[in-house]
Amino acid sequence: MTWLYALQFAAPLILIGWLVWAPARSGLGFVVQVFGSVAALAAMALLGIWLLPPWWAPFVFAAALAVATWLGWRRIQPIASAVPATGGAWIVGGLFLALGCLSTYGTFTAWQSRSNPVAGAVNLAFPLEPGRYLVVNGGSSISTNAHLETLNAGVPRYRTWRGQSYGVDLVALDGFGLRARGVQPADPSAYVIYGARVWAPCAGQVLIAVDGLPDMWVPEADREHLAGNHVMLRCDQADVLLGHLQPGSVRVHAGAQVAVGDWLGSVGNSGNTGEPHLHIHAQGPGSTDAPLGGDPRPLQFKGHFPVRGDRIEVP
Repeated sequence: MTWLYALQFAAPLILIGWLVWAPARSGLGFVVQVFGSVAALAAMALLGIWLLPPWWAPFVFAAALAVATWLGWRRIQPIASAVPATGGAWIVGGLFLALGCLSTYGTFTAWQSRSNPVAGAVNLAFPLEPGRYLVVNGGSSISTNAHLETLNAGVPRYRTWRGQSYGVDLVALDGFGLRARGVQPADPSAYVIYGARVWAPCAGQVLIAVDGLPDMWVPEADREHLAGNHVMLRCDQADVLLGHLQPGSVRVHAGAQVAVGDWLGSVGNSGNTGEPHLHIHAQGPGSTDAPLGGDPRPLQFKGHFPVRGDRIEVP
């Protein structure tokens, strides 16, 4: 993920600096440059995973881009020509046009991801203790929800995990909007969400309760036990899994009855997780051999369909 954090820092700064120090000299070229820059920043804001820089960084970049546009416009006065005057200027303009078109498509897919993919989403209570949270994966498009990759029927190994396809990943944030002390600390306890209490989001029976798997050092992952320590509940609407729990924290056992808000365990870093977060998904019943292979169901938290980038504050 470090490369993504670097890209989310560098790309906006390059576009902003380009407008300030090397704006297109022609009217058409300048308009296309602004279009490409604005569209790219909008797409990054909606598609990016804003853990670092934090969620508020796109707003700062947008303000800086507005100032850069004004400064660039002043720099090119008087405008040299209506259209680019050289072949190189036409090439640069074409690249910005392509960037703008691709970014506009990305923005469209991000907005499209905010719609429920099917009717009858499973409505759940929020599963974490009071705090500030960010949705890292969620939505109805693979552009904002990496779990949807497991809907690909052409990959046999995905069949046993397809129940997670509309899953949601949550991290916690501190008062500055940061999710950890440092860029990517190896110690799971350095992450704000580590140890947060996980509550039952629905009333039902505990189908599965797994404990005893170790937390992984970041960014290592346990490829053999993908869900890590986890609890699966059978509720009225669906089976609901809450995964990547802290070893020794699971407080329920298979067959137990739980009510909404019962303490199930605490967030850890067990299983196939690059860093501490809570994974939650809803599905139809799985089989004995593939309990997580049921038909995936989209979920809502109190009527809200969570999508990447959403911030949720629990008082």
